[in-house]
Amino acid sequence: MAPSRQDFTLFLHSKNSDFFVSGIHNDEKLFQSILEIKSTKAGPRPLRFRVQGRTKEQLRRPEDFIDIGRKAKKIRISSQTKKEKRDEIKSLLSSYGLQAEVVRTCHYCSSSGDFSPLVDSNVIVSYPHEICLPCALSELETEYSPTGIWTKATKNHIQKILLDFQDIGHVKKAFSGELDPHLTTFDQVTSEQPSISPIDIKEIDIHEDLRKSLLNRFETLQPIQNLSLQNGLLTETDQLIVSSTGTGKTLIGEIAGINRALNGNGKFLFLVPLVALANQKYANFKEHYGDLLDISLRVGSSRVRGDSYPFNPNSDVIIGTYEGMDHALRTHKNISNVGTVVIDEIHMVADHSRGHCIDGLIARLKHHCKHFSTKTQWIYLSATVGNPNHLASDLNAIPLEFNNRTIPLHRHIAFSLPGQKYQMINELVQREFMNKSSKGYRGQTIIFTNSRQRCHDISNKLTSSSAPYHAGLDHHQRKKVEQRFSEGKIASVVTTAALSAGVDFPASQVVFDSLAMGTNWLNTQEFQQMQGRAGRPSYHDTGLIYLLVEPGKVYSRTMRRTEDQVAFELLTSDVENVHLSYDEQAALSETLANVVVAPQHTSQLNSSMIGEIQTKMAIQNLVKLGLVSNNRATPIGKIICQNFFTTKEATAIMDALNKHKSPSDIVAMIELMRVEN
Repeated sequence: MAPSRQDFTLFLHSKNSDFFVSGIHNDEKLFQSILEIKSTKAGPRPLRFRVQGRTKEQLRRPEDFIDIGRKAKKIRISSQTKKEKRDEIKSLLSSYGLQAEVVRTCHYCSSSGDFSPLVDSNVIVSYPHEICLPCALSELETEYSPTGIWTKATKNHIQKILLDFQDIGHVKKAFSGELDPHLTTFDQVTSEQPSISPIDIKEIDIHEDLRKSLLNRFETLQPIQNLSLQNGLLTETDQLIVSSTGTGKTLIGEIAGINRALNGNGKFLFLVPLVALANQKYANFKEHYGDLLDISLRVGSSRVRGDSYPFNPNSDVIIGTYEGMDHALRTHKNISNVGTVVIDEIHMVADHSRGHCIDGLIARLKHHCKHFSTKTQWIYLSATVGNPNHLASDLNAIPLEFNNRTIPLHRHIAFSLPGQKYQMINELVQREFMNKSSKGYRGQTIIFTNSRQRCHDISNKLTSSSAPYHAGLDHHQRKKVEQRFSEGKIASVVTTAALSAGVDFPASQVVFDSLAMGTNWLNTQEFQQMQGRAGRPSYHDTGLIYLLVEPGKVYSRTMRRTEDQVAFELLTSDVENVHLSYDEQAALSETLANVVVAPQHTSQLNSSMIGEIQTKMAIQNLVKLGLVSNNRATPIGKIICQNFFTTKEATAIMDALNKHKSPSDIVAMIELMRVEN
């Protein structure tokens, strides 16, 4: 029943009038039994000794208990055993020459006959009892996990909080919407003093009009800007700039492009992923350089409807979206003499749905510049690239990386029960709006959620001034929100992904109502972009991040991970490498676009892209589909390409046309296909 060697602990705990007796070896319970005691004139003695087997109890000789005690290395009595019972069992053992020590043990474990010794550093109070850490975790998991099971990362985080407070009642507040920073703190991303010496703008060899514009806003340049200048920014060197949000990446492209445009060395293209961001950059460039240069906006297939931003391909400066500029190439707009191209948010080249389009755009635009321009300088910007050296090699640029934050970032994770998030968001927004930085700015919040409808729902329920902001709003509505937020007139904006890619809102706090966008979980790069919105050097002293997490929560049946699991993965993961892989549809779409733009150079264009394409096979398949003939796009092929239809959609459209479907039916069919994808 017990080992013959003296290498186990005999643990005793009173159970009613009897005692649990357990043999413990290396935290493993070897056996458990019940000891009944009788009173005699000589003192207490063993009466019955029942050993619990797998299926039934075995009645053993009372003397067997003493034999086991003599083989034990230690005999311990639980502190939960009442004093009179302790005295009784000590007296019994003493009469056989055995000694026992009373130890502080977990109340829950002792009640089950398990031995869990406690010390000051690991005891958890569950009033009026003291329990061990595993029992405390189990109690919280049972009460607050919908599935009854937490992920390892969640357990590790709760374990840290339990050990910090050592009071399960206090920790339970973390699951009831409590926003005590001591309960919610996850970590702090510290600020670091840059080792790069500042450069005075007066000393830079740039056009005098550009210098005057810069001096109206800055006195010196930030470290990443200095690093770029030191590595050939003004000598036409192609650069990949990887630097944390708020460190001044945009100004690098601005200095290069505006300087060359003012000196008559070619027009300046500044390309971004989102219409909202293009609109903001356009407004900023107009404000700073509108009296010096002709500035135009290129978004969508033509221009922003209903505004005063017509596209002029001969403009000195063109601000555009990726797709807007790609459409200009696909429709053979005369964009000649390009001196500088800035590709903002270059990490999006790895995006599953849009990455191949960006890769193709860069290849087509480089080909165009080579044939219709002199030397073109390329600047790529991102805050989140895990493999900058590799990506820079693919782009034929030199990598420059500076990821030191200039202000600290405090990150929090707050657990929520269903329906609690509205209240928690409201409290966080109010609390932050009452703060004012040393630079005189009030604290403002960006709230990220997973749908446009929820943007409105949250905004409507907040008691502080707030506004929804997403791609479903028209340009003027978004512009009004941007202006009100920038002027400090509203406490928060509630948005989807529209703000994650660089729209410059001076927010001190970012709150994640959801870690999903639509029905997909955020990836590390998206999360890094979003959290990077918190705390801007020109406005704030610190940045705050709050992840509001509902344990066990999913937003679609296809999600295999829960919100709490995703939260800890995002908080602890490094930035992902930029990796491209094309499926057949992507390969065919980009090959068709290359045929349309440069039919004599399709193979060359395909081979210059980061993603791999089997050109011969792609051409053969495009010919079979009727989109290419004699190495040129057919009329239907041009239409498909210029409207950014996939080849799968092209096949469906041609089939519908052959069946004489109405235009409205075809549009509905395409929309359904895109929703399903």
